[in-house]
Amino acid sequence: MREYIDAALFKDMILCADAALAENTREINELNVFPVPDGDTGTNMGLTMNNAATELRKKSFASVSAAADCVSGALLRGARGNSGVILSLLFRGISKRIKGMDTVGAKEFAEAMNDGVDAAYKAVMKPAEGTILTVARLASAAALGCGGSGGSFEEMLEKALVAGNEALENTVNLNPVLKKAGVVDAGGKGYIVILNAMLACLKGEMAAPEASVSSGVIANESGAFDVFSTDEITYAFDTVYIVRKDDPNVDLAPLRAYLNSIGDSLVIGEDDEAFKVHVHTNIPGEALTKSQQYGTLELAKIENMRTQHEDILAGKKAQSTDDLAEIEEELEKCENAAPQKRYGVVAICAGDGMTKLFSDLGADAVVTGGQTMNPSTEDILREIERTPAETVFVLPNNKNIIMAAEQCIPLCEDRQVVVIPTKTVPQGITAMLNYDESAGLTELQEQMSESIQSVHTAQVTYAARDSDFDGHAIKEGEYLALLDGKLVGSYKEMSVLMEELGKAIEGFEPELVTLYYGQDVDAQDANDAAEALSGLLPDAEVSAVSGGQPVYYYMISVE
Repeated sequence: MREYIDAALFKDMILCADAALAENTREINELNVFPVPDGDTGTNMGLTMNNAATELRKKSFASVSAAADCVSGALLRGARGNSGVILSLLFRGISKRIKGMDTVGAKEFAEAMNDGVDAAYKAVMKPAEGTILTVARLASAAALGCGGSGGSFEEMLEKALVAGNEALENTVNLNPVLKKAGVVDAGGKGYIVILNAMLACLKGEMAAPEASVSSGVIANESGAFDVFSTDEITYAFDTVYIVRKDDPNVDLAPLRAYLNSIGDSLVIGEDDEAFKVHVHTNIPGEALTKSQQYGTLELAKIENMRTQHEDILAGKKAQSTDDLAEIEEELEKCENAAPQKRYGVVAICAGDGMTKLFSDLGADAVVTGGQTMNPSTEDILREIERTPAETVFVLPNNKNIIMAAEQCIPLCEDRQVVVIPTKTVPQGITAMLNYDESAGLTELQEQMSESIQSVHTAQVTYAARDSDFDGHAIKEGEYLALLDGKLVGSYKEMSVLMEELGKAIEGFEPELVTLYYGQDVDAQDANDAAEALSGLLPDAEVSAVSGGQPVYYYMISVE
């Protein structure tokens, strides 16, 4: 039994937690209550912890304090979604408590866990019970009781797990939404997975993996990590490169369309001098050749993901596709922009149409993200720092991205960051329509914040699984209609859905209804849907606009 842990053991405990989250990603995701295809708590927690594991692997540490500082910083910058932010806050509190310690005992670590809980509760504006906060609070209280009585490190974590598991099982009774669905809290489950892995590492029951573990993989019966076979990788080459622009005002829309046609996972970031591309494709040479029409190729990194996947399955240390330090260092030279104007805007959205719309409305930068793909704090921070403004407004456009955006506020030293709490893309568009650069800061912030209160958002997607939600039996594959986050119903026919959704919207007596249709919707079908809604809402101006967003067939703005 251990009384203390050192830096090396703490590092291994975190690496084990990272691997355990990756293994349990799918199970945690499936605890998300709504049956829409956006259950991402496991993914967010896994990617957040994976960022810490990536940083830990780069170095060794002389003290547990230094290792904890590394974890805290990496979690903060890598935090995705509310669950990822809360996870980062829990470890930030731990890091502060054990600062300066070469080793840490059970009592000190239990106190640190408790400090982490305090930090998380203070940061959440309206902390709700029956969540990860409840599980962490009761687990740390039990740990504190054991640590204070002189228990070993293993005993302290065991007590924490007993109390944490009891709290997790009780979340179904504390949260009415969970009770209706008959599931425990997803974030709380993720926290228990972390504690379990840390204890297993302490006991020698789990070894820290030597190679990096991709978040989201599932352990098979043999113990190897595998979520798909190598043959299932559609696009083999992870391609990242930087091009120095010939023209600072060049339109990259044609390049974006071309790269989307030959691959997936496309992200393009740009400033006046250069642009950076990340894309998965089978023909990286053609991607580079096409891109050179827009400027001079400066740096490129191409990795075969099939080979990497085979290496991971074989237990070899594959080179991480995220290890782009040299490229990032060069790009950083053209990314950080000194303030040159009063205001700037960074918006978060997904889809070429949405991106263009925000740019046309005056957004300086757009971070790719939304449902199922929440950007990290660092992703958002990077675009803020590239925006040449004294004050940068951030539009999260998703309730699960607001906290990650707010974490950027203390990280910016040379500019002010103001987060407008837009919970949907339609709210973000309305905020941009009320963006007046001639207004004073307080006036502008109030103007944008107040404008989003009049926006109702309807969303149309599909059921990812069978479910019984709020007394409504939902079958996998049915169309789902949501209005302001609440389920309107599930339907086999889109025409029936539009009719019922129109009836629900009618109660708002709207003047303007805009259907932003997604990447899987034909323009004619979108126009037909708009016409159907127009017939149900004769006093409203109804229009269809291409958004190109994934997951949701329609995002509908109602004003």
